[in-house]
Amino acid sequence: MNGSPATSRDALSSAMTDPFGRTISYLRVSVTDRCDLRCFYCMSEDMTFLPKADLLTLEELDRLCSAFIAKGVKKLRLTGGEPLVRRNVMSLVRSLSRHLVSGALGELTLTTNGTQLAKQAQELADCGVRRINVSLDTLDPRKFREITRWGEIDKVLEGIEAARAAGLAVKINAVALKNLNEDELPDLLRWAHGKGMGLTLIEVMPMGEIGSGRIDQYLPLSLVRARLAQQFTLTDLAESTGGPARYVGVAETGGKLGFITPMTHNFCESCNRVRITCTGTLHTCLGHEDASDLRKPLRASDDDTLLAASIDRAIGLKPKGHDFIIDRRHDRPSVSRHMSVTGG
Repeated sequence: MNGSPATSRDALSSAMTDPFGRTISYLRVSVTDRCDLRCFYCMSEDMTFLPKADLLTLEELDRLCSAFIAKGVKKLRLTGGEPLVRRNVMSLVRSLSRHLVSGALGELTLTTNGTQLAKQAQELADCGVRRINVSLDTLDPRKFREITRWGEIDKVLEGIEAARAAGLAVKINAVALKNLNEDELPDLLRWAHGKGMGLTLIEVMPMGEIGSGRIDQYLPLSLVRARLAQQFTLTDLAESTGGPARYVGVAETGGKLGFITPMTHNFCESCNRVRITCTGTLHTCLGHEDASDLRKPLRASDDDTLLAASIDRAIGLKPKGHDFIIDRRHDRPSVSRHMSVTGG
């Protein structure tokens, strides 16, 4: 039986606070598990993707995001897989932009591999997106193809320039990979900052079977920072963008450098975010096997009372911290689901 509109509004108006007093204000939503690249640290080469029938429709994703915005989410990030390969995804972006206009949402953004940006950047800007993250681990075309298995770096670079031309602030996300891109991280830093873009370095995360041992990929960012400090003057910054990165200023370039270190220094004490998969599963922690089905209550009623109750129950179970570990005794994923399914 559906509740009254007033009941639904009341249920959605309650803020989301977890058992440790952390207020949830940041939602990351995977709109698809599919991607047009196969980065070897993220996916196996022969991925089995979800049947399209299992995915939430774009209208359902809009309703789900809107429910979280009503409950206090101020920052919404669309992810994948690669979000821009989802058919008609820009209709979702256009619809969600109404929350920017109303002031209910402070920021709508996305993380992308950049391959589709040349076509979509201007429309993203027109919808009120002001900044984006682009995943790019190397500037070397040969290494890029090795990492992505078949990607063409020129498409990504063209997309980045299209985004900048559209007025979008671009931040580059690069996974630090042992014996692969570690030697070019200083040049990547100079390149990004030289174009007015931020750079965030990320440690490999133990998620999903990818067909190779992560111990061979893992490069601690504590070591990377020490090496960079031999060439650059790094000063810790107190600022945050609401995500897990810790930032330093780089005196020689005038830019910002972020470090996301789930392995060497977790960021759980200030976690304000949750993730929703393209099937409507809510994960309150990237590094736990927790899962709450929001698709069922979403489809059970046109009213949002059941959905709001399911959200509140899930937030009430959010763990204090993650279970990530990589060492030679644990060369297996801490979490069985792939990052492409979880949502960035």
